[in-house]
Amino acid sequence: MKGAAKAELGQCDGRTLRAVVDTATAWLLAHAHEVDALNVYPVPDGDTGSNMSETMRAAAKEAADDEANAGAVAAALAHGALMGARGNSGVILSQLLRGFAHAVGAAPLLTPPVLALALQEASDTAYRAVMRPVEGTVLTVSRMVAAEAARAATEKPECIFVLDRALRSGQIALAETQNQLPALQQAGVVDAGGRGYLLLLEGALRHLQGKRAVPTLAAGAEIPPSTRAFANLHAQLDHFEGGYGYCTEFLIAASGLDEHTARAELANLGDSLLVVGGGDVLRVHIHTQDPGRALSYAAGLGRLRRVKVQDMSEQFEEFAGEQLVPAPLAADDPLPVGIVAVAPGAGFGALFESLGAVVVTGGQSMNPSTEEILAAVARRPQDEVVVLPNNKNVLLTAQQAAALSGKTVHVLPTRTVPQGIAALLAVRFDQTPTQILADMGEAARHARTAELTIAVRDAEIAGVSVHTGDTLGLLDGDLVASGSGAEPVLADLLARMPADRYEVATLYRGRDATTAQTEALLAFLRAAYPALQVEQQSGEQAHYHFVLSVE
Repeated sequence: MKGAAKAELGQCDGRTLRAVVDTATAWLLAHAHEVDALNVYPVPDGDTGSNMSETMRAAAKEAADDEANAGAVAAALAHGALMGARGNSGVILSQLLRGFAHAVGAAPLLTPPVLALALQEASDTAYRAVMRPVEGTVLTVSRMVAAEAARAATEKPECIFVLDRALRSGQIALAETQNQLPALQQAGVVDAGGRGYLLLLEGALRHLQGKRAVPTLAAGAEIPPSTRAFANLHAQLDHFEGGYGYCTEFLIAASGLDEHTARAELANLGDSLLVVGGGDVLRVHIHTQDPGRALSYAAGLGRLRRVKVQDMSEQFEEFAGEQLVPAPLAADDPLPVGIVAVAPGAGFGALFESLGAVVVTGGQSMNPSTEEILAAVARRPQDEVVVLPNNKNVLLTAQQAAALSGKTVHVLPTRTVPQGIAALLAVRFDQTPTQILADMGEAARHARTAELTIAVRDAEIAGVSVHTGDTLGLLDGDLVASGSGAEPVLADLLARMPADRYEVATLYRGRDATTAQTEALLAFLRAAYPALQVEQQSGEQAHYHFVLSVE
């Protein structure tokens, strides 16, 4: 090793730090799928590697300028990661980089003592960002890395020496995570976030050692973009014989409107019916073959506003092309609060949009970034906005976006899409923001969600034995059942609710579910629960063949 590379052993200026980050990011990208595979759940949604990679790509892009000051580069990395963070793992990584940058401060050079201090502050900041820190995760790994870096920095004044010692300690800590968390032990894996963090350190060390033969950011392995949710969309449009009909939306303005009467009458004119509001304004969404009949009935109740009639095929094409980010509502939007909803498919996106929400594409394996949620919040004309993450792995990102927004942003901790839909259905236009938020939270808490997917690996989770290819049943986001077919697993989930306490069930078909599978499941539901009103809609969600909500 000679020249500038040799100087890197002792300390790093901004340009060297930027080059180190490039190599580290490329190294993580090259191993992202390995990290994804460490998902302890057997469901096809392991995305830790993808989320951390995309977060680092955003960080590296922000620090792309030729800056000689190490502190300035570290600050740019932290800002890029903050805005580009995806999923819980991405948010934690952004906090690690935030702490790192805070410790470096305005220092022109990254010396061994500064490096050790920065790794310690990174760990401390990540711990503070998590409400209930759990050992056996990336937090533990980062803490052990920092402790060893501090010891090493007192022994030899070389960044490469400090990083090498810190990485070795981190590898020991990562191996121990399997013994610290029962879920990891059952699955026989180590913590995915911890592995991703060490891959970044490995990549950084490789750069300092001159081992830079990894894919560059430009030519490296690409993480599938969020638009993959729309793969095979055209084929899905043919699933229903006779087509989708017309998506018809409008507002009815009049005094003393009765939402229950309107809902009962409109139910005879189509399906996928939603009637929200009461008092002086009703918002209506209906799929019908004859939109004229629905509009004629509504015109007899009051003045129609914001009428929209669109062929369903065209609507789904529009959402596919625009990635589920519709234009903002007009400034006279009757909702006193703005709504932003994360949706995992075009069908769910169309539903949320019809209820007045700005939609952000996201869900299993395609978590949106902080910046995407912030942009959606900014598109609302209201100063007060409610964000529905609709996925537990989007919650931290949504909270981070809320903290960065100049508006008053409330993150309702919805873990499933049906919880988000239930929350929106509880909105009334004549209430204050405080009342709306309370009603949305109450409705979300009472919504029950059943999800069916296919196991991608053998596992033992919370007493449930899972084999590759099994149908898995999740109740309100938790894996509780596994079996050889959709009907028995769904029967298990319904019995646990129990479904006979509810009145309406809505089955949301995923993009990989066939018409035959859908019809068979609908027939089963109607036969097993004759008193339950069963409806179906197209969610177009990936990975989860069916999502069922009851109310």
